[in-house]
Amino acid sequence: MYHPFSIVDTSKTAWSIFIKNFVTIIVYSVVTFFIVGILLLLLGIFITSDNWYVGMFVSLLTLFFQSYTTLGLYKLIFTLIDSEIYEFDIRQTFPRFTMLISFVVVWLLFATILVSYKFILDHLFPNGILMDIAIIVGAIGLMYISLRGMFSPSFIVDDDSGPLESIQQSFQLTKGYFLNTVSIFIVIIILVALPAILSKYFLWAPLFIIFSYPFVNIFLMVAYRKLVYSHKDVDDLDTETV
Repeated sequence: MYHPFSIVDTSKTAWSIFIKNFVTIIVYSVVTFFIVGILLLLLGIFITSDNWYVGMFVSLLTLFFQSYTTLGLYKLIFTLIDSEIYEFDIRQTFPRFTMLISFVVVWLLFATILVSYKFILDHLFPNGILMDIAIIVGAIGLMYISLRGMFSPSFIVDDDSGPLESIQQSFQLTKGYFLNTVSIFIVIIILVALPAILSKYFLWAPLFIIFSYPFVNIFLMVAYRKLVYSHKDVDDLDTETV
């Protein structure tokens, strides 16, 4: 049976996948958070040293490792979803180097847009009402681009797309589903902001990110798959099998 896209149904499916594969997902999250934490500690040490090259090397190493672990989590989630249909193979959870390069290029492109926007604000608009208008228009534009391009990493991992191709595919996927995309973004923001808010009152709250971060990504991957099914007008296999 064909299922139209639904935030509620997406949340239920994501939660089912999270609970069913809880141990696998949490072990991966704990290990990667531990390693990234060590790299960030090293970055904090070397970035204050006089050796600029050492600091830059550690920064690039941290960037690539964070990108690799993010892609690894995406691959793991897609593998767990597809294991309902196909046999699970641990080798499928390792992202290829080309995926890593595409992922980094996509984020560098978005970073370039952000830096260019900041440069234009600082050099072309004087303080006053024109600056305020430019900030509002630019913020809306950046938000729009981010929402339309939010599934680029999913296409890189799931479809082995290149950086520009993945952005184009993400824009096509969210076409006609903009309000749904906004809803997805709001859910993600709530889940990400919750640990930050709770950390003001509970010392253990930051540990919640170990659970919320993988669930946020599962939710995003499930939403991506459901939007793909909706565009293709085919059976929603995720819902049927989970």
